[in-house]
Amino acid sequence: MDILEAIILGVIQGLTEFLPVSSSGHLELAKAILGDTSVPEESLTFTVVLHFATALSTLVIFRKEVAQIFKGLFQFQWNDEFKFSVKIIISMIPAVIVGLLFEEQLESFFGGKILLVGVMLLVTVVLLLLADKAKNTNKEVTFSNSLIIGISQAIAMLPGISRSGATISTSVLLGIDRTKAARFSFLMVVPLIFGKIGKDLLGGDISFQSSEIIPISAGFMAAFLAGLLACKWMIALVKNSKLSYFSLYCAIVGAIAIGYALLQ
Repeated sequence: MDILEAIILGVIQGLTEFLPVSSSGHLELAKAILGDTSVPEESLTFTVVLHFATALSTLVIFRKEVAQIFKGLFQFQWNDEFKFSVKIIISMIPAVIVGLLFEEQLESFFGGKILLVGVMLLVTVVLLLLADKAKNTNKEVTFSNSLIIGISQAIAMLPGISRSGATISTSVLLGIDRTKAARFSFLMVVPLIFGKIGKDLLGGDISFQSSEIIPISAGFMAAFLAGLLACKWMIALVKNSKLSYFSLYCAIVGAIAIGYALLQ
């Protein structure tokens, strides 16, 4: 992977992380188009690095909310901040279990599985269409909602299923306000990404060849900057636009991906 390819992939990650169109799916498609020949483990490592970059941009944009989460955790008082922190922790449980028990299987799904990405994008289409028909309310995220949304996040670890699309759609179908659903969706993934990075670093699973350091750094910076620039207006787009617009886009990209895979 050269520097230009890494930057392109970083920009794609930064732009698609905050829309319900599957950033991991777009990364896999872009890698195939660019001719990336990374083995699954290397491909997944680069994907995790780019997600780490957008997680940092999320922290910058939501720094007040993140501060409230930490404040709530260490106050040990049953107030709104502590409750919200507990809900974030509950939402992480399904993905943590899946990530620990099925890590090798998940890694095998990355690295050129274009047909899988296409099919999973069509699954995202169904989720978005269902959510688009749900009535909008002012309902808050409950503890039981947190677990259900967390299960959606765990399923969305497959490339092609949009994590934000799955979690926001699930939230809306549960009757949660779209603004609150989007906020919860973007915040709930941050601890998971940092946890994944920490686990891989401690376990020695993340290692780069000296020739890869510059491209990976370039991709990281591109994803971080693109995430900073795109986060606010993309979140507004998610809240104010019909999810059916995104479902149409995913349907087109999914169909192209399936066609591409079948013709290879």
